[in-house]
Amino acid sequence: MVDQFSDSAPEEEQDDNEELYTHFEVIVDRGQNPLRIDKFLIDRLPQISRNRLQNAAHAECLLVNKKPVKPNYKVKPEDTITLLMPHQKRELEIIPENIPLNIVYEDDEVAVINKPAGMVVHPGYGNYTGTMVNALTYHFDNLPQKSEYERPGIVHRIDKNTSGLLVVAKTEWAMSHLAKQFFDRTTKRAYWALVWGDLKEDEGVIEGNIGRNLKNRKVMDVFPDGDFGKYALTTYKVLQRLDYVTLVECRLKTGRTHQIRAHFKYIGHPLFGDFEYGGDKILKGTHFTKYKQFVQNSFNILPRQALHAKSLGFKHPKTGNEMFFESEIAEDLAIIIERWKNYLSNRPLE
Repeated sequence: MVDQFSDSAPEEEQDDNEELYTHFEVIVDRGQNPLRIDKFLIDRLPQISRNRLQNAAHAECLLVNKKPVKPNYKVKPEDTITLLMPHQKRELEIIPENIPLNIVYEDDEVAVINKPAGMVVHPGYGNYTGTMVNALTYHFDNLPQKSEYERPGIVHRIDKNTSGLLVVAKTEWAMSHLAKQFFDRTTKRAYWALVWGDLKEDEGVIEGNIGRNLKNRKVMDVFPDGDFGKYALTTYKVLQRLDYVTLVECRLKTGRTHQIRAHFKYIGHPLFGDFEYGGDKILKGTHFTKYKQFVQNSFNILPRQALHAKSLGFKHPKTGNEMFFESEIAEDLAIIIERWKNYLSNRPLE
């Protein structure tokens, strides 16, 4: 009987929480003799080194029958082995580039970066240079095994046109531990979004499966009946009401592609300026020419979705200490919020 093996990577998440990992599962053959699990897996997963397997085990990313085990665990017939690893090597050359980075925090294990809007996190189709990974490989010499990763140091990402905080792993140890935290959703993250309309409740929950649009693969749809896509849940609270738009803080209980953007469109409040989800049109307000000009000028200042990864918390992979970071919202978004405040305080009677 041959081992059953699967390598299933989840859909890549752009806007909210992309855990850049690969999920392996191996079911041990009925006739298997006792053997250390690291030796057993090396024969079946030759693309993964023994050192990486051991780091994964120490980070509790190596499970047998859903329980963490050490590298010296001896496999038994019909054991179900689950392994969580950062994405494996692909044929893509990473070119270091001297691109400035806003480094909020750095030590030997991790770095926290405040990413500007417009910067892609890692190279991919159509974006082979100018990414955050190109910058990271220039600024940091000790990123975990660059030769083995398409995305050295990256364990999660935010979309190109979303600004805000990301944590980067600088060592193999940190890579494994952070990947596990994002997989278990024990990290603490909050986003600020400016959405169209005046939300009825001060706090709320948006729930509904998210999957790719059946006609346009670049955008996501919400499927409330649960017959398609993956389960997704977003909570929010209102930070400031500006009549025609509302500033909200969002927290993710799941991490799906474009989760915040798709969920708010689903409830009729797309993000301001979000051209992929209909937020780049005047959806609320008056018919006054000055108002239309005000909104259009705001779109010109903020030619993207009004979304910022405001805060980030995680356990330090080496010390176990709780780390928490907050960032100032991006300048273009801050300008837009102030513009709305000024407009409302000076608007003519309607």
